[in-house]
Amino acid sequence: MPDRQPTPIGAPGGPAPRTLACPLPRPPTLTTGPVAGIVADKATASGAPAWGRRRVLLLNTTFEPLTALPLRRAIVLVVCGKAEVVHGDPAGLVLHSATDSILVPSVIRLSTYVRVPYRARVPLTRAGLMHRDRYRCAYCGGRAETIDHVVPRSRGGAHSWENCVASCARCNHRKADKLLAELGWRLRVLPTAPRGPHWRLLAGVPDADPLWLPYLGEPAA
Repeated sequence: MPDRQPTPIGAPGGPAPRTLACPLPRPPTLTTGPVAGIVADKATASGAPAWGRRRVLLLNTTFEPLTALPLRRAIVLVVCGKAEVVHGDPAGLVLHSATDSILVPSVIRLSTYVRVPYRARVPLTRAGLMHRDRYRCAYCGGRAETIDHVVPRSRGGAHSWENCVASCARCNHRKADKLLAELGWRLRVLPTAPRGPHWRLLAGVPDADPLWLPYLGEPAA
C-alpha cells in the first residue's frame, strides 16, 4: 500500500498555519505635513537606515554643548524625561509609535546638570580644521576641499593645528612641497589651535546642523 503524503499546511483539510508568539515590532514612521506613513528606518541606496545616521546636539542645563548623540539615544532621553527638545527637525518630522508621537529633535537639553571634566587640547581632525577655516582656502580664499601642511612634512613640518590649513585643490597642487617664501605666498589668517568645549565636538562632526551653530559660538548660516 503506497505511503500517504501529508497534506500541506494551510491546504483544505490540512493543519492551520502557526502564528508567531511574539510578532516582530513595526518600525516607527515619519510624517512631514500632509505626507504620512514614511517608514523611519527606510534604507538608503547603501542599505543603511537613513534616520539611523542622524545626530542630535546635546546641551547641558546651562546650554553648554556636550556632544552629538545618535537620534535613537536622543529620543530615549526625551521619552524618559531626562532631556527636553530645544529645536525640532527643520522639516517638522515626527516619530510615531503605537501610543505616542514625538518631534524629531535637532537640539536637546538635559534636565539635570552634568559636570564636565577639564579637557585638554582639541584633537586635530579634518572636520575640525575645516570648521576652523570655515571651508575657505588659506591661500586664495576659495572653497576648500583639501588640507595642506604650510611647512611640508617632507621638509620637517608638523601635523598640528599651527601648521595645517584648509586649501583648495588648485592651490594645494601648485604649492606641492614648496615653502611659502619660495612661492611669494602669504597666509590669509595665521593658523592657531581652537579653544573651547564646542571645538572638541566640532572636531568629530563632519556636517553640523545649522541649528547647532548658535550653541557652538558661530552665527547661524
